[in-house]
Amino acid sequence: MASLICTLQDHRDDVNGCAFSAKLLATCSGDKTLRVYSTGDFSELPFSPLSGHGYGVHCCCFSACGQFLASCSTDATTLVWSMVTGEIEAVMEHPGRSPVRTCAISPDSAHLLSGASDGTLALWDFPSKQLLRTGAVSDTTLVACSFSPCAQVFVTGSTYGDLRLWDLGLNQLHAEKNAHDLGVTCCTFAPDILSGGHAVQFRLASCGQDNLLKIWAINRFGSGAYKMQLLHTLTGQSAPVLSCAYSSDGQLLVSGSVDKTVTVYDAKNAVLLYTLNQHERYVTACCFSPTSPLIATGSMDKTVNIWRLEDGCSGHGRTPAGRSKLLVTDWSEEDVSEWLAEEGLGGLVDKFRANNIDGTELLSLTKETLASELLVAHGSPSITPQPSQLQRRDGLLSHCSVFGNVARKSQLFPGEQ
Repeated sequence: MASLICTLQDHRDDVNGCAFSAKLLATCSGDKTLRVYSTGDFSELPFSPLSGHGYGVHCCCFSACGQFLASCSTDATTLVWSMVTGEIEAVMEHPGRSPVRTCAISPDSAHLLSGASDGTLALWDFPSKQLLRTGAVSDTTLVACSFSPCAQVFVTGSTYGDLRLWDLGLNQLHAEKNAHDLGVTCCTFAPDILSGGHAVQFRLASCGQDNLLKIWAINRFGSGAYKMQLLHTLTGQSAPVLSCAYSSDGQLLVSGSVDKTVTVYDAKNAVLLYTLNQHERYVTACCFSPTSPLIATGSMDKTVNIWRLEDGCSGHGRTPAGRSKLLVTDWSEEDVSEWLAEEGLGGLVDKFRANNIDGTELLSLTKETLASELLVAHGSPSITPQPSQLQRRDGLLSHCSVFGNVARKSQLFPGEQ
């Protein structure tokens, strides 16, 4: 069951975006401001509203630890705000001075991406706020972008209807043309990375003017090639779907539509769970809290609704209490053992315990240290897993091999230190 617990009515124009951190909720609007609330009682912070943009604010997003908030606007800038003081930390002017429609910070807080109305995209070094490189998609407006959980690739969506996969060198790795008839409106990666055989897989949700919400599999093969495959098409809304977001465990998917509804799906099984009907106009934004079973939805009715999932189906209830913390760095040795067991890697538990591997140590592991120091390698005589366990164990090695280390998959944030 989902229940409405709070309605925020502070904006004076359409709400265009919303984002949660562990302790805060940020919203942005056509009224040129952002507002920041405590998720404890949804009271507005003393430094809110944030006023610095000259025109409407299209999008906002938190850095991974919640220390910074980024926002982009028709005024052709992306601003970075301190969540300690509410002050502007950086003004990043988009090349060509085109209105900026979308922005995203990578999960490791190393990069910031901005996309503009003229089809250009800019990749910035987030710690230094310096422009690294630019790219472009011809004859279209970029309206959506999302980093993969490994932070090494990202997807953009445009009014032309295509989804494009890029690496950090702004090389196009794949183009899914006509992904949404009449245009993409939003796209978002699921937080988990799946491994099997010779491929690493991500899940991506996208929505568009065709009234559809779609779930894609993006496979990265050992050769470096990528393949994108449509898994599910969700038809729970009767008008263009303007926004979508995954829960922090990837179990749920929420979307907002021109038909004024909010839909919540079981993302794994593509099953509609709830349809919520409290907004009076188009639902333009939605997001899940990473730490509690809450959803925020923003609308052209100038309000933000806060919903609570009462039955724990947000996935937070599925996680053992010891690992309900936000960061893997908070995991104890017992939490790591539980995680290994859940992943079918029970044969590694004793070895990890003997080496006192907690969450912080887990994040520091590479393929090389797994093999040389823990003797975890294909065919290791110290482990005799079943075939399914072997595949999962090799998947752990694959994460380390493809992305450098497990920290890329998890949550270490050098850009915020």
